[in-house]
Amino acid sequence: MTAAGPIRARCDRDDRLIAADETLAALQVRLGGSFPGAIALPGLLALVRKVRTSGVALSAILTLEDDRQPVSFRALAVPLEDGTSIEITEWQLAADAWKAEDTGAAEALLRQLAEAHVVLDADQRVISGMVEARDLADFGQNLRQGFGRHWTDLVLVRGSSHRQPLHWRLLDDAELDVPGSVRTWRSRLLPLRSGGFELLLVADTVDSPAFVDTAVTIKLPDFKGLLGRNLAPALRQPINRIVANAETIRMRLAGPLSDQYANYGGDIAEAGRHLLGLVEDLSDLEAVEDASFDTSPDEIDLADCARRAAGILGMRAQERGIVIATPLADERAPAIGEFRRVLQILLNLISNAIRYTPGHTTVSIRVGGEGHFTWLTVTDEGEGLTAEQAGKVFEKFERLGRSGDGGSGLGLYISRKLARAMGGDLSVTSAETGGAQFILSLPADGASQKIASG
Repeated sequence: MTAAGPIRARCDRDDRLIAADETLAALQVRLGGSFPGAIALPGLLALVRKVRTSGVALSAILTLEDDRQPVSFRALAVPLEDGTSIEITEWQLAADAWKAEDTGAAEALLRQLAEAHVVLDADQRVISGMVEARDLADFGQNLRQGFGRHWTDLVLVRGSSHRQPLHWRLLDDAELDVPGSVRTWRSRLLPLRSGGFELLLVADTVDSPAFVDTAVTIKLPDFKGLLGRNLAPALRQPINRIVANAETIRMRLAGPLSDQYANYGGDIAEAGRHLLGLVEDLSDLEAVEDASFDTSPDEIDLADCARRAAGILGMRAQERGIVIATPLADERAPAIGEFRRVLQILLNLISNAIRYTPGHTTVSIRVGGEGHFTWLTVTDEGEGLTAEQAGKVFEKFERLGRSGDGGSGLGLYISRKLARAMGGDLSVTSAETGGAQFILSLPADGASQKIASG
């Protein structure tokens, strides 16, 4: 598994982590550190210290144990006047994580017989998966949408009414009913050295091929789901590697280089990031337009989501002198929605605001509630949208005549589809400052405390 894009962070002169994308900030806390605070990753701390004392940018491959999962990544540290900047790429589980404890002949045979292979973490939550049988198509779709859920939520374990997993030994060799398949399946759980599990689904019978009428004209293959299921995962790692190598050229880490070729490296890296963003957008588009697409609603706090999204994009805003004004620390906006999808929407809205608003301005985020809905607004100080543009901005591939800005024209279309899938909506209006104001509304969480006014 590889991170979707570069992870960025910044340290002060005392090698304290003072700004970081959410992935690194969360890892810092899991390893016993604080955020902001001294770097809790020994290898990264050593690299940052070496860069600070030498004044030279350095890159290194680092490996660590994250919640018993061996993780490796490439860290690039660059000296700044007031500290050090960090960029992490090629984030992935180390190869040893996927080796089972016992590679005997019996397990090798099971893998040959299995028609679904799923990787689980130590709590039996889905990390990734692959299906081979055609009658497991629904199960495969649920796997793609079920990242982080217990695998037993996606099947029916015969003889058990528990939705949450039992001890893995009680589930090993259990009989299963899998939605969309009439066959009886058995689960086989193989412990991994990393602390997780390899889940294999083995059927009691083979899948009988459907009768084919030779008089019927052969149809072309259905490519629906091809990008999200097969191409996107295969493209992420090589594109990330291209970006990382191009950044190495741009930063002259391999040795002296003329400005012309260093600039080429920067152009390649930017093009790679654009391509990676397009792959992610098309993969999301494929998901939200699938008839079976659904979200996993939960109790969330829109104010907290806003502060998290602003923290992730803080460094990008700082580069342009843009201030992101977020809800106050004690402000709450309880709502019902899927956390990662809400965060995806907010990252898109704030990214657009940073991209299209003038430098040295403010992007304001406010929250509140009205009736049965909780709302959040993202307001910029840009040129705003005309009535005609406002009517088109949520259309698929609509970029309002902009070109060369790195956008795909899918972000707002996908964001509105996600908002509506969660029972809410996403709209746009003109702000009092003359800029654009995007409004995300979600069902209010009536069981929580009264929403604090924004």
